[in-house]
Amino acid sequence: MSLALPLDAAQRPATEAAPGAPAAAAHLLEARGLGKAFGGVSVLQGVDFDLRAGEVHALMGENGAGKSTLMKILAGVHRPDSGEMRLGGRPIRPASPRDAQDLGIALVHQELQLMPDLSAAANVFIGRERRRAGWLLAPARQLADTRALFARLALDVDPRRRVGSLSIAQQQMVEIAKALSLRARVLIMDEPTAALNPTEVDELFRVVRQLRAEGVGIVYISHKMDELQRIADRVTVLRDGRRVATQAMAGADMGELIRLMVGRTLNQAVPDTPDLSAAPVVLAARHLSRGRSVRDASFTLRRGEILGLAGLMGAGRTELARLIFGADPRDGGEILVHGRRVEVRCPADAVRAGIAYLSEDRKRLGLATGLDVETNLLLPSLARFAGRLGRVDRSAARAAAQGLVQRLGIKTPSLAQVVGRLSGGNQQKIALARWLLREPDILIVDEPTRGVDVGAKAEIHQLLRAFAASGKALIVISSELPELLGLAHRIVVMCEGRISGELAAADATQEALMALATTRLAA
Repeated sequence: MSLALPLDAAQRPATEAAPGAPAAAAHLLEARGLGKAFGGVSVLQGVDFDLRAGEVHALMGENGAGKSTLMKILAGVHRPDSGEMRLGGRPIRPASPRDAQDLGIALVHQELQLMPDLSAAANVFIGRERRRAGWLLAPARQLADTRALFARLALDVDPRRRVGSLSIAQQQMVEIAKALSLRARVLIMDEPTAALNPTEVDELFRVVRQLRAEGVGIVYISHKMDELQRIADRVTVLRDGRRVATQAMAGADMGELIRLMVGRTLNQAVPDTPDLSAAPVVLAARHLSRGRSVRDASFTLRRGEILGLAGLMGAGRTELARLIFGADPRDGGEILVHGRRVEVRCPADAVRAGIAYLSEDRKRLGLATGLDVETNLLLPSLARFAGRLGRVDRSAARAAAQGLVQRLGIKTPSLAQVVGRLSGGNQQKIALARWLLREPDILIVDEPTRGVDVGAKAEIHQLLRAFAASGKALIVISSELPELLGLAHRIVVMCEGRISGELAAADATQEALMALATTRLAA
């Protein structure tokens, strides 16, 4: 008896066969008619999804489309309000992540769930420590088992090393080793390359292909279209909590997939770049230094300009931004705003000077995720709505917050919604909107579209361009070179803490930027 529910024309898969896989391949994991609502807001509506052994099944959709909710149901984090799931043909209903893990379903979160002060081995087997005689800890066996897992992943890391000392890519591999230690048959990967450079992405893909060859079924969530073309066998698209398509990735039309995701065609044309060489300088950094992370960095930023800041991970981009914003003390150098030297000893000094900074870590440093949307939007600008006695004009403040929600297209049930319950893209829009309300002269945005879908990315790019066109100035830090090439008027490149070069938009290519990003300068 078939469990499949009828689909309308928009939902019917174009094909069910993964490239190189038999058309009748057995389903490893099946979900049928899944529904879920939070606080009366429906986020999944009758969603079907299936995964075969030995395939990579990509899941695409805008932020808020229901991807994370679907994956959390499969991984036992949430329980569905309706529908059913089967693993290997048997009904399952995991009540917790531990239940799902016992069934062989593991989830690698976008925000890594590791304990930085514990060793890699301790993280891999946390809560399932290796023991002998039933109760005595067996650290030697745990180290040996961890080494075996790392060898399987070609991860050259001492299992005794503290996780906090590892690179993001190495931490990602520790998370995967943890999943393998559970003998996972189903591995769910949520934006696994968000913080990886191209070389690290290649290494991750090598591991994914190896696991696929071993028969592991992999659900792969990513907003990066080029990655999905490289690694996925099939793709399912969600929109507004519904499944709208499932098809083979081979030969898929990327433009059509984007249209299915967002319900419209995106205008991704790069606008003409104006000549700003005669525009007044609004920010000048001169010989900024901090240890070896930032060394003798100097550059200028002009009115109406978007200045890109490129470089590999660890090149010093974020560290330079934090020096300008006063988040870290500098060893030397000076900062000039509108030609006048300013002392920026802390972020409050920077804000008074008209400088704002949006961190790459929006959850830890960019938002108060336990507070509501309205509070998050208004926090940097409360003084603007305060009267003589310091009382906030609640009506004016709420109207400003509501205006931002509408202007930026933030999807939230209300201004009272807790920010931590919104999708990543909507959280990013709120983190950006709170500074737009403050109206700074200079805005520094670090990885503004990390973990954001193509629709939200286009909207954020439009907001940044409009901000610069209004006579403000922007510094955009991004690991995605196409993003910088499409946004920036000039691009400054860093390598090992130093500025290794600068290119005008007309002269910049990915190859030229990578050459500068790997150019070592004299110490």
